[in-house]
Amino acid sequence: MIANALSTGALAGLRVVEMGQLIAGPFVGKTLGDFGADVIKIEAPGGGDPLRGWRLVKDGTSVWWQVQSRNKRSIALDLRAREGQDIARQLIAEADVLVENFRPGTLEAWGMGWDDLQKLNPGLVMLRISGYGQTGPYKDRPGFGMIGEAMGGLRHLTGEPGRVPVRCGISIGDTLAALHGVIGVLTALYHHKVNGGPGQVIDVALHEAVFNVMESLIPEYSAFGAVREPAGSALPGIAPSNAYPCSDGVVLVAGNGDSIFKRLMTAIGREDLGQDPQLATNAGRVQRVAEIDAAIGAWTAPRAVEDVLSALEAASVPAGKVYTAADIAADPHYRARDMLLQQRTRDGFEVMVPGVVPKLLGTPGQLRIPAPRLGEDTDAVLREIGLSAEQIAALRERGVVA
Repeated sequence: MIANALSTGALAGLRVVEMGQLIAGPFVGKTLGDFGADVIKIEAPGGGDPLRGWRLVKDGTSVWWQVQSRNKRSIALDLRAREGQDIARQLIAEADVLVENFRPGTLEAWGMGWDDLQKLNPGLVMLRISGYGQTGPYKDRPGFGMIGEAMGGLRHLTGEPGRVPVRCGISIGDTLAALHGVIGVLTALYHHKVNGGPGQVIDVALHEAVFNVMESLIPEYSAFGAVREPAGSALPGIAPSNAYPCSDGVVLVAGNGDSIFKRLMTAIGREDLGQDPQLATNAGRVQRVAEIDAAIGAWTAPRAVEDVLSALEAASVPAGKVYTAADIAADPHYRARDMLLQQRTRDGFEVMVPGVVPKLLGTPGQLRIPAPRLGEDTDAVLREIGLSAEQIAALRERGVVA
């Protein structure tokens, strides 16, 4: 039986086998686990998921790991060994969802392709995340999130005009793929459990997940031959929407609604622009965006960030400062919405972690169990599928499990 700590939430009773590592696949497992799914994470004996050692490490484990693998159980299982593959099949036979982000063909080489697993578990929902998808001429290429960001069109738009494109600072391509994967899993589960349909494969390509959020990029090219170019902090075709210098930092101002623009111009003492008929709509403002940005920048430059924000809040103009980690950690709104939670790790220290998103008011997600040590749940999980203590000991002696 699943422990009580694993039996609460909107997805309680849903069993997920996670065979991915690093970012995209495990982010799916984390999201499902936050809402009550029993997520069994399969890791290689010895080192486990490489994310355990990525970025800043405390007491031998990455603090990132404490977020990415919360609400999961870890089983250390050698999938390269035939006995390990047999155990994985047993786990998958009883699972609702399988999440994997290996290169296409890896599971097939282990005898765990879709054709094999569907016979084993006809209702299985199998999420496959890869760089280029399971089909197409590029499917065998290795692909990471940054490559997906580039192929999806995002990297070309990041940065300043005429300079080398920059990344946004996080692995956004992986996370976008993961979120699309979660949508696919929940959609496929609804089809299976509510509509009575069979299980199915969800094929998520990193570059397609990025491409899906690229807004008007392709329609503009198709209709006008327009190739959208990087524009720094501005949002081309929407005005005013930019970053503006202050005496002690930068503010972001979104004054692109017609009525918002008028209030903004009144707030900065430029009623002449606010009442200009040509600037009454976005189309006219786009033609004179440099003039408008200059006017806003002239007003913000001698003022402190907090003074600018106070004035614009009073005028009901959307504006904000650029938050650092320290700003987030100190912000009362984050705390009021339970977006900064304290979690005690398996090693006994407290760490602040992001809260659960989205907010379900009836069955909210929660931090039920901290991220596991490598193989911490191996024995418990193997007993759940019927292995005896003697069988587990023998597997451990042969190095199949740890």
